[in-house]
Amino acid sequence: MSAVATTAYIRDGATARRFVDEYVRPRAGEFDRGGEVPQDLADRMSEHGLWAPFLPVEVGASGVDMVTFGHIHEEIGRGCSSVRSLLTVHAMVASAVHRWGDLAQRERWLPPLATGKATAAFCLSEPEVGSDATRITTTARRVPGGWVIDGTKKWITGGRRADVLLVFARIDQGIGAFLVPRRTPGVSVSPIDDILGTRASMLAEITLDQAEVGPDALLGPEGFAGGMVMTAALDIGRYSVAAGSAGIIAACLDASTDYTSRRVVRDSPLRDFQLIQAKITNMVTDLHAARLLYERAGRLKAAGEAATVMATWIAKYFASTAAVRHAGEAVQIHGANGFTAQYPVERLFRDAKVMEIIEGSTEIQQITIAGHAYGRGTDGW
Repeated sequence: MSAVATTAYIRDGATARRFVDEYVRPRAGEFDRGGEVPQDLADRMSEHGLWAPFLPVEVGASGVDMVTFGHIHEEIGRGCSSVRSLLTVHAMVASAVHRWGDLAQRERWLPPLATGKATAAFCLSEPEVGSDATRITTTARRVPGGWVIDGTKKWITGGRRADVLLVFARIDQGIGAFLVPRRTPGVSVSPIDDILGTRASMLAEITLDQAEVGPDALLGPEGFAGGMVMTAALDIGRYSVAAGSAGIIAACLDASTDYTSRRVVRDSPLRDFQLIQAKITNMVTDLHAARLLYERAGRLKAAGEAATVMATWIAKYFASTAAVRHAGEAVQIHGANGFTAQYPVERLFRDAKVMEIIEGSTEIQQITIAGHAYGRGTDGW
């Protein structure tokens, strides 16, 4: 891609903030009510290189480092968690192709994934399988000329619009990861509507009925996708959620300081009350803490350190639980107004709860982090 084509690309958090304030934040309520991120914004995100900015410049991306990637996703999360969710799953698939794809797969998929000409969805969860990925029932069997995939995936973010699906399926040797074009015969998509939060994330249930793909669909070493492709992709997802959760806290802080500066009770603005000041102080402190935690995980990723995996778990755990806590406080600060769509905090409250469930629930994180502590004590933290 030519240098001219990338001059509008976003390569830092400050530029991302301006983009969000102009194109995302003013329309977030509209996206939430409409249940989708409109194509015009998706196109604009392509123009600004937001789909997978960490991919190399050579394939048409920005080539930003992981800390900057976190800053960008914090800003997107501040504006709209549904938009950030679409970017998250796309980034998970793009990173998997970049890391585990062979030359042909990288040449085929990375340029369109980098520019958003093709969008991607991560297909792991099933109707009866959530956190325990080892129990997936979707199968892939080898046939002459490729593979045939059968099964159903549910709660697939971006599934309504994605051009390529990264599908995890059981094979003889374990679990395989397959790049399945959406238009593959046998692939059908059913929208999931009326969800609690991230209502514009375009969730879908995806059924694969005798969906046949070529041998080039298999991503990564056969049989090891569960421990390699899946783990690495989920790590990117958790990192994005951690940054996006910090963005939710920032949005709660913005909304609460604005509201309490204007709302008058007994001839004084709410901001003058010490109880309000205590809530604002906690928001500020946890925002800074969440940001420091995901930035540390990002630096470890950039350095190729194995410790980044646990650092990301910790960052996601802290940021997501803090987002829920402060979204609740923001609603409390707004009182009855916090229950109406006239103010953003009711959407932030609903979206924040999603962060405690996706990419590893709070309970799974507690088990994982505690298990690491029992195994290593305080060494390496």
